[in-house]
Amino acid sequence: MITLIDLLHSVIIGIVQGISEWLPISSKTQIILASEYLQHLTFNQAYTFGLFMEIGTVLAAIIYFRKDLLTLIKALLGRGDRQDKKLLIYVIVATVVTGIVGVPLYLVADSVSGINVGIPMLIIGLVLIGDAILIRHSRKKISKKSTKKFKDLKTRDYFIIGGLQGVAALPGVSRSGITTSALLLMGTEPDEAFRLSFLIGIFASTAAAIMTVIISKGNVIASLAGIGISGLIIAIIVAIIVSLFLIDFLIKVAGKAKIIYVTTGLGILAISFGLTYLIFNIHAIG
Repeated sequence: MITLIDLLHSVIIGIVQGISEWLPISSKTQIILASEYLQHLTFNQAYTFGLFMEIGTVLAAIIYFRKDLLTLIKALLGRGDRQDKKLLIYVIVATVVTGIVGVPLYLVADSVSGINVGIPMLIIGLVLIGDAILIRHSRKKISKKSTKKFKDLKTRDYFIIGGLQGVAALPGVSRSGITTSALLLMGTEPDEAFRLSFLIGIFASTAAAIMTVIISKGNVIASLAGIGISGLIIAIIVAIIVSLFLIDFLIKVAGKAKIIYVTTGLGILAISFGLTYLIFNIHAIG
């Protein structure tokens, strides 16, 4: 039977996953911190658990983007129009390229240990601040020329987005942050950029969860032993609820300057924690 403290831990992990997946911060890194502190997992176990927890945000995205997914199914069956088929090609190309780039990086990240534990925090901080700069720059560009719709994107853009999404297999790199920023730099309308980023995230996150179970079965079992099946279910449900609200909010406020300030602040905070964590490990080893 799940205890009150275990219930609280599950709710916290669900909230962390539900928030961090959609903001330009790395959900993996936030789950690593939360599960290391709350469940006393090793870095490798926490990293694996972070990918596994994406089940909740994937389910939320499937619910929110159900119309887009039905469009993809129609296109796959040959019933969609030209734009539906273009969206299907975008998803297929981006997902395949993500796998080609992301799988090797995941295998490398899964073997990280020891003193490198603090490095993901430094990465996420730099990515966050970089995202803020890129988004700010892209908005200046957008104000000077007409913005693009999805129909204006080229196939080469799909490859770029897929490659960048693959890089997000590394802990500390935000999947939504890096793909949204790239789409904005391409001149894509902000709300369209968020939608296109979140949509391909469904397939990347699903593949990541499956790959995690196959490749890192031991770490999955170890992490689930700490939170338990009941705790996992609660965490996933909380992540779904939080995600649904946040996805809707972000798409509606896409393009507003507030996100830039939040991203910069979180980046500075992440760098501070990363440096502290790295220094602590150096001291412990010495």
